[in-house]
Amino acid sequence: VTLWVDKDGAVVTQYTFTDAEAIGLIKFDFLGLKTLTLVDGIVRRIREGRGVELRADRLPLDDARTYQLLADGDTIGVFQLESGGIRRLLTQLRPSGFADLVAILALYRPGPLDAKLDDGSTMVDAFIRRKHGKEPIRYLHAALESILRDTYGVIVYQEQVMQIAQALAGYSLGDADNLRRAMGKKKKEEMAAERRRFLTGVRARGTADEKLAREIFDQMETFAAYGFNKSHSAAYAAITYQTAYLKAHYPREFMAGLLSLEAGDTDSTY
Repeated sequence: VTLWVDKDGAVVTQYTFTDAEAIGLIKFDFLGLKTLTLVDGIVRRIREGRGVELRADRLPLDDARTYQLLADGDTIGVFQLESGGIRRLLTQLRPSGFADLVAILALYRPGPLDAKLDDGSTMVDAFIRRKHGKEPIRYLHAALESILRDTYGVIVYQEQVMQIAQALAGYSLGDADNLRRAMGKKKKEEMAAERRRFLTGVRARGTADEKLAREIFDQMETFAAYGFNKSHSAAYAAITYQTAYLKAHYPREFMAGLLSLEAGDTDSTY
């Protein structure tokens, strides 16, 4: 691997990240989030001003006041939930549990918001209708219920595609990840090969007849083209929930912390 030393003295590869991955090197993406500084500052203000010791990573995930704030769309300053569009989505979906919050972050993207299903609605429309009992939740196979229960029968996450392939067609984790990649790329030749592999696996295991297996793969292909990574969405949802909880219970400290961070002074505003 060719290397060079940058102006700060760090040793850096001259390969692009795609080339580095191709030769077997592992690429890590490290994201810096100023929201973590915000949460830390708010918790400190609460401790100093009220004498209340809070652990942001130990907050109850079933807090009614927090979910009411989310359902009202009162989320200015809340991580990932400030835009007008996602605030409208919150008022329509009215999240009632952490799983809903994880799903919202995965669904609020161009694909799920815009791509049309056979009935003319979108993934987001279907999710909302099913959550509120306006559309029946159907599972094409009994094995799908445990995989899709939290998302009301809608394939929202890439991990769900992998689980379905494992449960019905006997895919290994590695093979299931290859399926996930193929669906994300939307390359016809790769998808045709994966379809054959899935149908062969289902046939060998006897988990479904040919017609049902094709229908399940069609559903996977339709939804998974826009599927999001659940682990990423869940990690972000944890921070989203923390900021929503702090705003719901400690609005004074929350706004002081937010203003301080935006002003670039994390100590002076109160």
